Amino acid sequence: MSSNPLAETVASLMPRAKTELTELVAFQSVADFDQFPRGESEAAARWIADALRAEGFQDVALLDTPDGTQSVYGLLPGPEGSRTVLLYAHYDVQPPLDEAAWTSPPFELTDRDGRWYGRGSADCKGGFIMHLLALRALKADGGVPVTVKVIVEGSEEQGTGGLERYAEAHPELLTADTIVIGDAGNSRVGLPTVTATLRGMTLLRVQVDTLAGNLHSGQFGGAAPDALAALIRVLDSLRAEDGSTTVDGLADGAPWPGLQYDEEQFRQDAKVLDGVELIGSGTVADRIWARPAVTVLGIDCPPVVGATPSVQASARALVSLRVPPGTDAAEAAKLLQAHVEAHTPWGARVRVEQVGLGQPFSADTTSPAYAAMAEAMAVAYPGQEMQYAGQGGSIPLCNTLASLYPDAEILLIGLSEPEAQIHAVDESVSPEELERLSLAEALFLRTYAAS
Repeated sequence: MSSNPLAETVASLMPRAKTELTELVAFQSVADFDQFPRGESEAAARWIADALRAEGFQDVALLDTPDGTQSVYGLLPGPEGSRTVLLYAHYDVQPPLDEAAWTSPPFELTDRDGRWYGRGSADCKGGFIMHLLALRALKADGGVPVTVKVIVEGSEEQGTGGLERYAEAHPELLTADTIVIGDAGNSRVGLPTVTATLRGMTLLRVQVDTLAGNLHSGQFGGAAPDALAALIRVLDSLRAEDGSTTVDGLADGAPWPGLQYDEEQFRQDAKVLDGVELIGSGTVADRIWARPAVTVLGIDCPPVVGATPSVQASARALVSLRVPPGTDAAEAAKLLQAHVEAHTPWGARVRVEQVGLGQPFSADTTSPAYAAMAEAMAVAYPGQEMQYAGQGGSIPLCNTLASLYPDAEILLIGLSEPEAQIHAVDESVSPEELERLSLAEALFLRTYAAS
């Protein structure tokens, strides 16, 4: 990192940032209150509110959103007539999955091999610390030159839309000239990247019923229709022979025009086993950023341990469909439902319930804010030019904000590069990335204010 006063200030603040991230990671703030205590999420929200107050934020509030969770808001006034920038992160996290599989406890930030491990360290508690670090550096080096609003969501990972509905009901709250979403990541460590597109998502619960109850497979198997077998047929119909997603009537997307993703690097990042082929066709970037992708997230059926010789009367699955920009997620959901119903065999009864929906997002990368971010990234990452990438995941709030504030510029940056392994066992954050991106955000705010 090049030496300049702001960079030196950011570097000096890193020990404090680590201490605070340790405290924040310790909250088991999974916004699924059937699995984790609501009090853990509420305590994390209070911690964030206290941190904002300590930095001089005004109007700090815990917002009770319609999905029963809390988002945290604060306002830091800037110079008179200055532009307003909204900084976003979320404090809720994914469940740790199998805690025994973690090398170190998931809710204890652990320094190992040059990275900090813990659930939420990158996604997205680290994003909030990044915002704090950037603002502190500016305050110590002449002041924050813009008016800053901060919003930290409490249920992003659950996709229940609480903050989206709250923003729609209170549209004046989050108005801004530019919005920085700190919930994305560089395409690899050390390569500055803004995320220009997000795939949307629809989530369907599919249930297949064939019998009034389970039957003995020896007595009835061979003629009695097996609901689990019927469901497997339906799910298999969603993929072509090469693994490409095939939903009747759904467009295949267009080639990805920007930064490419080397296939061997992807295999390494995704930890694909030796000898196992990648699925789909086209470039890796095409497949993960610009085309629809179906995933079976779960199946309700008897586990192998304890299974009985029975023909199954019912079976259920949760199916996710990611859709690229240019495709309406609601229309894709209708096509997916129609496909499931059309491909259910043997006259089996099928019920399809939509349980989640988020539209895709595409940013205007020609805006002045992107020029300011490119300039900032060039300083924070010497010798590197800012890249434009897509992201296969969804952040439905982006579309809500774009709809509410059509004149606002929206940028997506963050700490979730491939090595972070977000949502997986042993999630981690690179402290070097935290330092560089905090510097980049501070420089961006300064450059944007002067543009």
